Amino acid sequence: MADAQNVRRIAMALPHVVEIDSEGFDFRVANKGFVWSYPERAPGGPRRIRTDVAVLFVGDEAEKQALLLGEPELFFTTPAYDGLPLVMVRLERVDVDRLEELITDAWRMRAPEELADDLA
Repeated sequence: MADAQNVRRIAMALPHVVEIDSEGFDFRVANKGFVWSYPERAPGGPRRIRTDVAVLFVGDEAEKQALLLGEPELFFTTPAYDGLPLVMVRLERVDVDRLEELITDAWRMRAPEELADDLA
């Protein structure tokens, strides 16, 4: 089981990461987001930042669909994310090693090649 502190620790251990001031967490590399808190929007209600759910950059629609179909208990999406290479992961259902893999992969896809070389 993972939580927001695990997300923060993993993300900040990666090279060239900046944490953006937010109600939850929001991490970027080269000004590109790769993992952040889920801003849940309920119809007719205010936006609620959920730190128990992380939004992850996954690269493309094929990877997104593979995660959603392969592990629906772990990953989900909403209509607001249709057409975007992003999935949400339920932190209480992911183990820390898997979360580290997911966040590191998201970082690799967003980091420019010259920065990606800095990942050991």
